[in-house]
Amino acid sequence: MYPALAVARALRDAQPALELAYVGGVRGLERRIVSGAPDLPYHELVVRSLRGGGMNAHLVLDPLRLAASVPQAYALLGRLQPRAIFTSGGYLGIPLVMAARARRIPSLVWEGNVVPGRATAAVSRLATRVAVSFEPTLAAFPDRSFVSGTPIRSFDAVDRPLARRSFGVGDDDRLLLVFGGSQAVARITAAVEAALPALLEQWHVLHIAGEAGKPAADAARDRLSADRQARYRPVPFLSDRMADALVAADLVVGRAGSSTCAEIAAVGLASILVPYPHAGDHQRANAAFLADRGAAVVVPDAELDAARLAAEAARLRDDELRSALAAAARALGRPDAARAIAEELLAMGEGRPLPSQSGGGAS
Repeated sequence: MYPALAVARALRDAQPALELAYVGGVRGLERRIVSGAPDLPYHELVVRSLRGGGMNAHLVLDPLRLAASVPQAYALLGRLQPRAIFTSGGYLGIPLVMAARARRIPSLVWEGNVVPGRATAAVSRLATRVAVSFEPTLAAFPDRSFVSGTPIRSFDAVDRPLARRSFGVGDDDRLLLVFGGSQAVARITAAVEAALPALLEQWHVLHIAGEAGKPAADAARDRLSADRQARYRPVPFLSDRMADALVAADLVVGRAGSSTCAEIAAVGLASILVPYPHAGDHQRANAAFLADRGAAVVVPDAELDAARLAAEAARLRDDELRSALAAAARALGRPDAARAIAEELLAMGEGRPLPSQSGGGAS
């Protein structure tokens, strides 16, 4: 959702009068988030994410939903008559790009992981162009791909000193930001709670614990002394303040989704990445890409406990070491990814030469 919304904002910036529409699945979270975007009508297909495992009714229903979504998408595109289609991954892209191909509408698919997901690999065979976040991914989509980076929110308007003051962090303090991304956060939350006494000796900790993890985080805070409580701030989520938190932070502990990796690179942040060990192991490859270039520290999920977290955080309290990681991350950043994809889409829709084929970076 968020990369797609970032591209929508970039398209609107480029052409304010452009008509945009968002096509989503049946899950309510997507509709709730997109409904907050101005001038972006939401259209729903019956397909849903196929990530869930296990033997249940969805094992039978999901292929039926996917099949039913193809004629639904075909009819929708007939009504909307778009000049171009953009999809940011997932099984929703399959019926959408199939319908676009049948109607001769150019389509651009974005793959955010080093190792392509199954859905993107399937839909890319029908897509006009494929944008990728990492250069090694070009090999998976020969002749039609280019490196765009990951479309992310803009950090240009965030003032670091002001953001730090808003989180109660002084000039001589160091802020550790902890969050788990969209996947389960139990492993990270448990490690943070057990390591708090050691962490708070050297860090202020801003902990995005999620709604499920917030009660346990609050209980851990209550067990701290009054002076340590002032250095630990657990929140369920930050929503529109996440950009402030990233700019204010000195070190991040989190998962290694494509958006997380792109944002820490764009900001220039040192990080301890704990890749989510499931979902095709995509995050392990994302984290390794940064670590191999000196831009992050990687701790496997199974190895993260209080002792390991405290030890890594203590090591990275060294400003020079942390600055080296941050500089390497910044060198990998592509903060203009949303604009690059928007320019490609506008050229596709208008039948102009494609920027990716004239400005380098294409495969």
